[in-house]
Amino acid sequence: MSERTSHKAQMSLLRAVMYDFEEVSVRAALKELFTSDATIHLCHPFGDVSGPDALYQAAYAPLFAAIPDLERRDYIVTAGVTQEGAEWVGCCGFYTGTFAAPFLNIPPTGHQVGMRFHEFFRFDGGKIVEMQAIWDIPSLMMQASAWPMAPSLGREWQVPGPATGDGLAGSDNEGAAIHAMNIVIGMLTKLSMHPSQGGPDIMEAETYWHPRMSWYGPSGIGTARGIRGFRNWHQIPFLNALPDRRGGTTGTQTSHFFAEGNYVAVTGWPNMGMTVTGDGWMGIAPAGQKLTMRSLDFWRVEGDRIRENWVLVDLLDVYAQLGVDVFARLHEFNKARVPGSIPFPVGDT
Repeated sequence: MSERTSHKAQMSLLRAVMYDFEEVSVRAALKELFTSDATIHLCHPFGDVSGPDALYQAAYAPLFAAIPDLERRDYIVTAGVTQEGAEWVGCCGFYTGTFAAPFLNIPPTGHQVGMRFHEFFRFDGGKIVEMQAIWDIPSLMMQASAWPMAPSLGREWQVPGPATGDGLAGSDNEGAAIHAMNIVIGMLTKLSMHPSQGGPDIMEAETYWHPRMSWYGPSGIGTARGIRGFRNWHQIPFLNALPDRRGGTTGTQTSHFFAEGNYVAVTGWPNMGMTVTGDGWMGIAPAGQKLTMRSLDFWRVEGDRIRENWVLVDLLDVYAQLGVDVFARLHEFNKARVPGSIPFPVGDT
């Protein structure tokens, strides 16, 4: 059994117990998979913790308390080795269930919700020694009609899995993985040339992106369809506000790329750096603020172009760096709502 297959098999155990989420089984699986001192990087507001017990207490316990029938669904699980020789598994999917109690002071709805996740796991010696995770917490605020920031330009919805339905299938086709990786790296290299080295044409978008591409951004930005949609609803506002952004293969931040079959993944904590010098992105004022950005991404390559791109950015961390407390604004916006939990199962009373 290859290391890739072995690591994915280990992850399938955790995914299985989180499908029918119960505290005892989940905590046992975390202890089995993680080293006792594993480095855990969680999105804002959770921060960094060490080891599986702290991971459960910091993140999973409050989520399970808020969604008592919590269920995990993955639609992409991909594994590979980075250029540096690190062994990673990347998982993309969503947590779902009945939102019956507050989560991070987000008021419950009593209805089923879905919160996207991108979770990356680095293995060493058969154990997970590092985890990086972004949960789309802003999506829960939106589903609760409690989003306290600027409206999204893109489409807000429950982001789908791969159009091909093969995100869990796996692949031993190393040629396809190399081909997909080259396309993604080529796209990012060209992307970084604008605006410092030329206008929009220098990015050669039509060379790398399928005309029916889908770009699935985080809640707060939203989904964009096609190259024109991508430009209008994300790229133009982003580049106008942050023209000096650097990341991927050319910046000072660290990115770790790996590929399996037609899927490419990248992780870094953070993996981009930039300065807010222009206007237009998410209603943020151009205050000259320097910030870093955590982005965990998956691409699916179809033929010679990228057809789908799943992107989660830790937007709450971005706001925190800018001095904006999103959770304080959430509280102010929802003072008039009745606090507390909804009896579960909902509708039994």
